[in-house]
Amino acid sequence: KKKIKIFILLIVIILLCVISFLLFSNNDEEIKAIKSDKQLSRIYNYDTITARDTFINIITMPFSLFTSNFYNNKIIMDNYSEFLDNIPTNDGFFSSIENASSSSNELSISKDYSTTNIQVENVDEADITKTDGDYIYSISDSNVIITDVMNSQEIKIASTIKLSDGSIPEDLILYKNELVVISANSNSNSNSYYNKNNTIVRIYDITTKTNPKLIKSYELYEPYYTSRCINNVLYVISSGNLRKEDDIVIRSYKEDNSEKQIALEDIKYLKDIQTTKQTIISVVDLENAKEDIDVSSYLIDISNAYVSENNIYLLNQKYNYNVDTPPIRELFGLKGVIGVFTYNDDNNSRGYNTEIYKFNITPEGKVIYDTRNNIQGKTINQYSLDENNGHLRIALYDSEGARVAIFDENLKQIGISEYVAKGETMYSSRFMNDKVYLVTYKTMDPLFVIDLSNEISPKVLGELHIPGYSTYLHPYDESHLIGIGMQTEEVVNKNSSGRVISTTSKIVGMKMALFDVTDVSNPVQISETIIGDRRTTSAILTNPKALLFSKEKEIIAIPVNNYSEDFEINSSSDSYSSTVNSYMNYNKSHIAEGYFVYNINIEDGFKLKGIINKKKKKNSNSMYKYYNNFKLLRGLYIDENLYTVSETAVKVNNINTLELISELKIK
Repeated sequence: KKKIKIFILLIVIILLCVISFLLFSNNDEEIKAIKSDKQLSRIYNYDTITARDTFINIITMPFSLFTSNFYNNKIIMDNYSEFLDNIPTNDGFFSSIENASSSSNELSISKDYSTTNIQVENVDEADITKTDGDYIYSISDSNVIITDVMNSQEIKIASTIKLSDGSIPEDLILYKNELVVISANSNSNSNSYYNKNNTIVRIYDITTKTNPKLIKSYELYEPYYTSRCINNVLYVISSGNLRKEDDIVIRSYKEDNSEKQIALEDIKYLKDIQTTKQTIISVVDLENAKEDIDVSSYLIDISNAYVSENNIYLLNQKYNYNVDTPPIRELFGLKGVIGVFTYNDDNNSRGYNTEIYKFNITPEGKVIYDTRNNIQGKTINQYSLDENNGHLRIALYDSEGARVAIFDENLKQIGISEYVAKGETMYSSRFMNDKVYLVTYKTMDPLFVIDLSNEISPKVLGELHIPGYSTYLHPYDESHLIGIGMQTEEVVNKNSSGRVISTTSKIVGMKMALFDVTDVSNPVQISETIIGDRRTTSAILTNPKALLFSKEKEIIAIPVNNYSEDFEINSSSDSYSSTVNSYMNYNKSHIAEGYFVYNINIEDGFKLKGIINKKKKKNSNSMYKYYNNFKLLRGLYIDENLYTVSETAVKVNNINTLELISELKIK
């Protein structure tokens, strides 16, 4: 009997050791490669990835049942990302704000011309219009138009790239004599996953502008998310659900009309995250575009992306329920029961949580997964992030307000600011050197200035309260900031006895404002202009690439849309009242679209130069098409000429007088 007891005791000890190793060992790699198609299929079916993860889920399941909410346990919630992603938000159209900043193309020696409004210097972003100073490249329905603008008085179409496969071009990137056309294939009539919502990339040699030649094409079987061009390397990111056909998870892509497979070792997953989502990153050396592309897949979901010259940051934002009991890993990890006293639930409370994935860009242009971290709160768009000397700075907001966190090269959090504006939504943010500017809103627009020079302890320096809010902030210079958004009026609601019961606000028009932030403790609005009424809108509100700005030329211009009968402008200048009044003369069945051009400087603020009218459409069945197309209006300058580009026409105006020089009808 004594031997039996000893034997049983040894078995128990061995089992405890195995359990401890399985539960608490952190020596295995954080990111792993898929080993087989069978394993990939298990992931698709939400099966566990490894025996170790299966064991952890079994052990932690009963533990979580003792909490007040079964779904509170973060380990369990990680397996329900599909459910969390469908929780509604109150962001409205602001969650769709996309990227922006300047181009990496080689500049024309003889001409001064504008480039795409980008976020990070030397990191070019795709847009619907590009120029090299001699030609304009633009999208028109399913075609790409190359317009010869060398003679501004006689512009002409040099060539048309027709996409005959039914795909719709969404973005363009211009690199030297190569034009990248990124399209979406939405073949709704096909029953095959191979033909639905795919990303198609075509690279053309445009050395001869009248005869573009296709030199590379490939198709990723996921929806297009974003792209960048750094030096000579093109990065295209697609993201969506894993796809299955004939009981096999699809891991193929098409290159130059040949079906290829993403190698199993190039499909990576994180050891404690299960998801049926994947993010595909393709890499192309544009100096050798005919060579095979590099394709890798990561089993993660993404909802925001920021790219610097050296790193790619992909973010997944999802909703967490309040965690009454910490995950078992946190309590009994390598620190043992000490975890009970050191556990920090800051990132585990009710509300949004942001997972940050960092990828390094090697000197050769390869993309390699580095590390990850998470933080409570959510971002707005790519402008919520910034990299400074290798450190990531990120602006977030939640029910407690808005704040800024700073992470080192290893994504270890080294500092975080206090909350500002509790109960308000953050609508925009902009990092400028060692400062960040935040705009929050409920009934008034506080503009906050936060000092980031001490990364360990970011400090709120000042704030300004004005009506309305800015959805985009743009640097004018180091001490001045442009805000573009909506103007609002406060509405006081009273009961029958005259007692105030609530305070709300209503939108009364668009607004551009110029802020002086020289005294960071006391930011001042020095100029503003109000455009239109509550129905006025602009692509700039959701896409900063629609902005044309030049401090040197003292010009700022944006596309504006409105119902013509309600169109009016409040400005410090009355010299263009006839131009404005022309909008008022349209029939009520029309919608007005115009390109608004302003002078801007510190002394005079905004002064309307004039409005370049692009087109008008009847307010009927074409309404949907109109709103679908108004975003395609872009403005750019080449020397002293201002070009406005849409799907149907290109206009040339003198940038100083706005006198019409020429016009080209595209269709």
